[in-house]
Amino acid sequence: MPNYATVFIRDRKPLKKTSEQNMYIPKNNIQTDKNQIIDFLKRFSFGTIITTKNNLPVATHLPFLISEYNDSIILTSHFAKANEQWKDIEKCNILVIFCEPHAYISPKNYDKELNVPTWNYISVHTYGQGKIINEHEKVNQLLESTIENYEVEYKQQWNKLPQDFKTKMTNGIVAFEINVTEIQAKEKLSQNKSENERKNIINSLSNSKDSNEKVIAEYMNKQLNN
Repeated sequence: MPNYATVFIRDRKPLKKTSEQNMYIPKNNIQTDKNQIIDFLKRFSFGTIITTKNNLPVATHLPFLISEYNDSIILTSHFAKANEQWKDIEKCNILVIFCEPHAYISPKNYDKELNVPTWNYISVHTYGQGKIINEHEKVNQLLESTIENYEVEYKQQWNKLPQDFKTKMTNGIVAFEINVTEIQAKEKLSQNKSENERKNIINSLSNSKDSNEKVIAEYMNKQLNN
């Protein structure tokens, strides 16, 4: 199979940089490392796509494939055809939000009693232009790439399914791609706290039974060591 990114790329423009922030991000929470952002998107690729219709926001929750081509980032996914949000995918600017993991932070981790609870999290907002993928072959490639990304073992079962069944499934979706023109990434990981307090938080979250909290501890530890 050809590289997924080369299948859908047309004329792409690199990410633009802007001083205007649509997401509130204090200076010490801004993430600008493109490689780290892409790694995060690929790891937590279930996003919320937001468009507008009649001046009202419309949202759908979808798994995305993230690919790169030169300086561009491409998001690809598909709607159920019955979900009419696909009809507006080429008509407006698109926002896709990736927001995971997150964790409650207790004041017990701080050195001083004069503190309040907060929440640590990582969030990436991607903005761009959408395009419907009409070519039957490319839609099939999207489905196969999605299988390979999320459950490669299922590929053998998929290959054995009757062609008319797969055609029916394909006809029931609308595939699309988004050329990302801007990214805003935020890592709220207690950067405003002392090293000792951050270590306390990492220790507390690492010992939690909650997987989200463990992952936040992982990201905090990585940032602290860097």
